[in-house]
Amino acid sequence: MSGVLLSFTAMAPSIRALSKTLSIFEILSIRTATGLVVLSALALARPQLRLQLNTRQLWLQATRNVLSFSGGFAWSLALTLLPFATVFALEFTTPAWVALFAVLILGERMTASRIGVVVLGLAGIVLITRPGVEGFQPASLLVLAAAVAFAGSAICTKKLISSQTVFAILFWMNVMQLPMNLAGSDLLFVRKLGSGDLLPVIIIGVSGLTSHLCLTNAFRYGDATVVYPLDFLRLPLIALIGWWFYSEALDPMVFAGAALIIAGVLWNLHDAARGK
Repeated sequence: MSGVLLSFTAMAPSIRALSKTLSIFEILSIRTATGLVVLSALALARPQLRLQLNTRQLWLQATRNVLSFSGGFAWSLALTLLPFATVFALEFTTPAWVALFAVLILGERMTASRIGVVVLGLAGIVLITRPGVEGFQPASLLVLAAAVAFAGSAICTKKLISSQTVFAILFWMNVMQLPMNLAGSDLLFVRKLGSGDLLPVIIIGVSGLTSHLCLTNAFRYGDATVVYPLDFLRLPLIALIGWWFYSEALDPMVFAGAALIIAGVLWNLHDAARGK
């Protein structure tokens, strides 16, 4: 999980730094192009990996990647418009949407804890965004849209994982999302980059791949009731970065809302673990 924490935390300021030079489409093109190059090289070097790249359920892969692309675009754009802590706190509603979609789409059982995670998630959203008051920031809706899209992508992954390997899912993710990003990019955008952009470019290229790999392995080898609480450490870490480097205020309402969201997620995880 330390790899996940470092990847996502480093990615946020790198996206904000590059947004002064590149569009969000172009920034995400760097991430997907790097991932595709690395995964293609691995597939060429290891024949057994190539055998995993079957074309079964491509429609589901495509659905997952449209949702993942949409969520990634909205999340990245929000990082340029909102304090980091607000973005990360609202992103934590993703498990609440997953719990809801699992009932509505996958037909899983509605439990008290699933109702709780949704209700506490909505209460947390109200505390963080404060709709109808002067402090409301419309860009918060971008993060909520991203969380819903990420949840839809997670539901697709849940269905794919029974027949696809993690390598195949990541490979098709980069194959499908690279054209989506390039469609909104200046194809010669690399000419805009200066020497000062080299570090954030490297961070985005590397963290875009390591975040997915580390998170997948964390859930493979660790219990979700341990992995998720560690993931929540991203909030205080990114809040400190925002405060130290960007003079972003440490808003108590954001942390109070995040506490409600996290409480709901942990309740649902505890209930699911007891039911195993």
